[in-house]
Amino acid sequence: MTRNAAAKHTKDAKYRKTEAALARLTPEQRYVTQEGGTERAFRNAYWDNTLPGLYVDVVSGEPLFSSTDKQGKHQGWPGFSKPVTDNLVLRREGDGDVRTEVRSRHGDSHLGHVFRAGSASETGQHYCINSAALRFIPVEDLVSEGYGDWVHIFDEAKENDHD
Repeated sequence: MTRNAAAKHTKDAKYRKTEAALARLTPEQRYVTQEGGTERAFRNAYWDNTLPGLYVDVVSGEPLFSSTDKQGKHQGWPGFSKPVTDNLVLRREGDGDVRTEVRSRHGDSHLGHVFRAGSASETGQHYCINSAALRFIPVEDLVSEGYGDWVHIFDEAKENDHD
């Protein structure tokens, strides 16, 4: 399955913000996702995570980013060159701000910001994301957690590593 096919599957799925999901949030997760806050650099769960896997919205469960696109751990937050698919992440321009806010489409969670990254990134963009807005699912758990449609991303990355 291609990224677009997985994205269509995800679009058809019922990822959404619920009262039960909001009730499970820690105070920091609520602050970040619901109030637009920012967690402290280098003092968060995923800034230096190097394991292969999928990052999903902590509120809705919608897939957002892949470890195959992770970059820039020296900034203190998880960073990515692109989302797993463009239709899952909303971008909001700030009022005269240099940065653009990034939110999840179905959960409407504040995730972080996207910046121009220049030639250091294959896409020219750097998504700087709060760990508190994410739940990490290791690649070996994708099928059991209901994200089997996304395993192909990691298979493709392995194939590209051998080319």
